[in-house]
Amino acid sequence: MTFIWFDKGGAHMNENGFFMNRRQLLEILMGGILPLFFYHNLDAQERKKSEAGPLSDVQTKYLGTITVLQMAYRNEIQAHLNYFAYAQKAVLENYPNIAYLFNSFSVSESIHARNFERVLSGLGVEGKETPKPEVKVFDTKTNLKKAIEFELKDINQNYPQFVERAKPENYEPAVRNLVHSWETEKQHRDLLQKMEKGTGVFFGLLSKRIEETSVIYFVCHGCGSTAIELPKDSCLICKAPASQSNEIKRTQ
Repeated sequence: MTFIWFDKGGAHMNENGFFMNRRQLLEILMGGILPLFFYHNLDAQERKKSEAGPLSDVQTKYLGTITVLQMAYRNEIQAHLNYFAYAQKAVLENYPNIAYLFNSFSVSESIHARNFERVLSGLGVEGKETPKPEVKVFDTKTNLKKAIEFELKDINQNYPQFVERAKPENYEPAVRNLVHSWETEKQHRDLLQKMEKGTGVFFGLLSKRIEETSVIYFVCHGCGSTAIELPKDSCLICKAPASQSNEIKRTQ
């Protein structure tokens, strides 16, 4: 089992002791695409320090929504880092296509987190100190199982609860982005479940077939929608123009 973390300076250390700053990490993650989302260091030393003041009228009105968005943001940061670490492990174990899938999901989850942060900012909520997420990495076969587990949890538990709690306050940007993220997690589940049966005794045969198959992943910059074909006209989830869907390039 491998642990991935960020040091106090915001640098990433992989299991071989190699350091990268956050921009380098994201450039590698996104295959050279201009980073869509800059990871916000969760260490208090790099966050803006200010004393908490009284809630504004808007914040009081949408207090439940704000709580949900903060939970969803943390959830997506965790997923983003999990998938990035899983991709690194898959590369080390010589599963480039599985690494490519994990990388694409990591980009998608970072877009979800960015969107939640933007909505929170629109409500006047600044980032606050958050515990550093711990990422546990196993072998690729186990990582696939873990990925399916937390995608199913998001689909069946987390996002239904998030949406149910946010809907009564009817803050449209929040509900919209929660629903978009929920729909994207379903895409991730469907792509992962194609591999699910192979995470048992036949993993070797399945992974061989996966690695022999040519595939390209496209992620919508607007909502994180993940697909194996470029949308013809617009994103299936957020209806953004097809030009907003970027091909995720493979890491070298």
